[in-house]
Amino acid sequence: MKDKQTVSVWDPIVRLFHWSLVLSFAVAWLSAESWRDLHEWAGYAAALLISVRILWGFTGSHYARFRQFVRKPASVIAFGRAMLRHQEPRHIGHNPAGGYMILGLLAAMAVTALTGWMYTLDAFWGEEWVEKLHEATATLMLVMVIAHVAGVLYTSHQHQENLVKAMISGKKRKAGPDDID
Repeated sequence: MKDKQTVSVWDPIVRLFHWSLVLSFAVAWLSAESWRDLHEWAGYAAALLISVRILWGFTGSHYARFRQFVRKPASVIAFGRAMLRHQEPRHIGHNPAGGYMILGLLAAMAVTALTGWMYTLDAFWGEEWVEKLHEATATLMLVMVIAHVAGVLYTSHQHQENLVKAMISGKKRKAGPDDID
């Protein structure tokens, strides 16, 4: 029988950031062609959220800090190989692949927000490369979000732990002897 004790992992700022970014990206994506003002405000919200999350990545709680979940590339490769064998260890915080996904999502959203803002400036208005880069990074974000959700579902199944619920409650099952903090 699995131990039902939990540990706090995702602090309120991480959880609020996560779900607010989900909402701002969804609103921006859905309003892109039809509601310019809403699209722009969703982009500004996303830029603010990314700025707060980057700051929190250096000053926040243990599991929110980049140094806790950004691992060396060799660790990510080893984790990926273990995943292919369905033998990856459970991580209390983000696993190595998840850590890189977070960095990628933050970077892609930052570029998307930056190029969206640039396109509102006289200096870049009508510049095709700005518009193309904005659209390409927004599409990349969508692909990454799909991959992220797939990874969450896979990991939830593999470790018998509802990671969506954990991102709502902030709590995960405490570490077992084979788990990695």
